[in-house]
Amino acid sequence: MEIKINTIEAVALAVVVLYLGVFCKRKIKFLYRFCIPAPVVGGLIFSIISLIGYCTGMYIFVIDILLQKIFMLAFFTAVGYCASFKSIKRGSRDLFVLVILVSVLILMQNVIAFSIAPLFDMKPLLALCTGSISMVGGHGTSIAWAPIIEKTGIIGASEVAIASATFGLVAGSLIGGPIGRRLIERKKLIEKQAVSEDEKIIIEAEKSDKHLSKDDIIHGIYQIALAMGIGSVLSIFLESMGLLFPPYVGALVIAALLRNIADFSGKFKINFVEIDVIGQACLSIFLAMALMSLKLWELAELAVPMLIMLLSQTSFMIIFAYFVVFRFLKKDYDSAVITAGVCGFGMGATPNAMANMEALTQRYRPSHKAFLIVPLVGVMFADIINTAFITVFVNIF
Repeated sequence: MEIKINTIEAVALAVVVLYLGVFCKRKIKFLYRFCIPAPVVGGLIFSIISLIGYCTGMYIFVIDILLQKIFMLAFFTAVGYCASFKSIKRGSRDLFVLVILVSVLILMQNVIAFSIAPLFDMKPLLALCTGSISMVGGHGTSIAWAPIIEKTGIIGASEVAIASATFGLVAGSLIGGPIGRRLIERKKLIEKQAVSEDEKIIIEAEKSDKHLSKDDIIHGIYQIALAMGIGSVLSIFLESMGLLFPPYVGALVIAALLRNIADFSGKFKINFVEIDVIGQACLSIFLAMALMSLKLWELAELAVPMLIMLLSQTSFMIIFAYFVVFRFLKKDYDSAVITAGVCGFGMGATPNAMANMEALTQRYRPSHKAFLIVPLVGVMFADIINTAFITVFVNIF
């Protein structure tokens, strides 16, 4: 039986899934303790329900996720409004270091895939589908590169790449929170770091009994909508020039410009506290929609060699994040949150990175540096570096 869920129903269902995740986190201490994002918890539960229906042949959900893109755009617009030039200057060293570390991560993901492939007589290009194509690249890069690899005579590249990306999406969402939490608590980072002015305002707003202003919330929504609209025009312009970026780049850039114009001119006010709250809500709904539409049965199609390769990728990600990423950054609270984010986009996608960091900052305190640096690396640098590496390896083999 085909259960069709239209656009509006999909949003409502995402909220139900989100509340289910929140409920489970309250009742199951393990989930709260290790900072597993609520949308991930609820989304995976729904995905398992979908898997049962698919395997038994009783039902299958057909979900219209048209509005998922809107929530994604709204969230990254909110991130853009937090990006002041002062913050960029303060985090420039970490940005540069993280770009280098992500380059090493991409290279090692492919080295791991190529190293294990001979044990199972697997062709190198098929192994590449379990490397950075599906890990750092996620579903988008997998869908783009798999057909190209299949044209070389490699059968099943699309299935392997998409299934591997699904595995990475789930794994990256599950390991980021626990790693970040362990770093923060074991090294007592919450007690050792100064708080930025923006973070102080948000912390005070959260502690205060005073409710957010209705007018400020309304203006926050207006400001998000304005940046999304102008950003959409910018994205279309970039595409017309042959430049390929995720659809939220334009909105993020415009929001950042508006924030800095406001900071330097003082002519208008950016309601970034209210915008931050709106962005959190949009991220939660977006991620719930993304995870509840996962087709977990694709993972069942992974043969034992593929599963071993992907478990190896997960193990390496954990070791690399904990012992390399954190140590090469400043070893402070922001570094721990960034490390959790790297686990998200290192095995899935930038929104997963943001959800990992959101789970940590909700439990501890805000980290504007992390929320600025991680999307910049995930959006502007990771895909470009990954494309370069993939192009080299595909041509070599």
